[in-house]
Amino acid sequence: MANHPALQAGRAAVITGGASGIGLAAAKRFAGLGMKIAIADLAPSALDEAAAAIDEAAPGGGVQVITVPCDVSRMEEVQALRERAYDAFGDVAVLMNNAGTAPGGGPFDHYDRWQRVIGVNLWGVINGVHAFTPAMIGQGTDAMIVNTGSKQGITCPPGDTAYNVTKAGVKVLTEGLQHELRNTEGCRVSAHLLVPGWTHTAMTAGGATEKPEGAWWPDQVIDLLLEASGKGDFYIICPDNDVTREVDAKRIVWAAGDIAENRVPLSRWHPDYKEAFADYLKR
Repeated sequence: MANHPALQAGRAAVITGGASGIGLAAAKRFAGLGMKIAIADLAPSALDEAAAAIDEAAPGGGVQVITVPCDVSRMEEVQALRERAYDAFGDVAVLMNNAGTAPGGGPFDHYDRWQRVIGVNLWGVINGVHAFTPAMIGQGTDAMIVNTGSKQGITCPPGDTAYNVTKAGVKVLTEGLQHELRNTEGCRVSAHLLVPGWTHTAMTAGGATEKPEGAWWPDQVIDLLLEASGKGDFYIICPDNDVTREVDAKRIVWAAGDIAENRVPLSRWHPDYKEAFADYLKR
């Protein structure tokens, strides 16, 4: 199956959170297609290591890679990232707003973590969209914006409300972005919401070095990103080795049913609905 038309040799991809995990896997894959790469992250040393790995992934090596230390929660730093990318490459075919952090906090605790998680996970994506989208539209070329969301922003499980809030915001922002893009005359930019399943990364591993059997590798997430964006999919919801796409779909529909049927919020985790939810999954 063909890739998204933006994914062409010689064109450029900008990836935040690009020094590890899903972001690094994407950078290496795009480099393997012959693309030029800009990765942004917080730690310069991690960026240097990632740049070397990206170069090795390119056909014959020698791919053009620039590294930009960047705190995506600060608009001026994201604007500086845009300027670096356009100065180096002339245009941007792919923007992947992928930088993220965790944990956040519950509804009324860890206020400082709430601020940091919202700053990175939500404002980081807002900043990326605002900084890059007008320029990408103005290019008049095929391009795509990929925002990394989470199933926790759709079904909103109890435990880390702050994180859920950020990823729910990314979902809503990306939906609105795609609506605006498709209604902009002459626009050749598409938006996509990437929703990984359980993926083994430094953020999710909690210090563990071995990948749990139920988790996917970041490369598998990027495999699905390329396949689904090539088909024009907006919602790119990844399964993992424990949860199938069918189970994900049922969990999403059940969560929407809390509103439509006026159930208690987060009824999936309420004891009064335990049996009803289990029966629903069996249908």
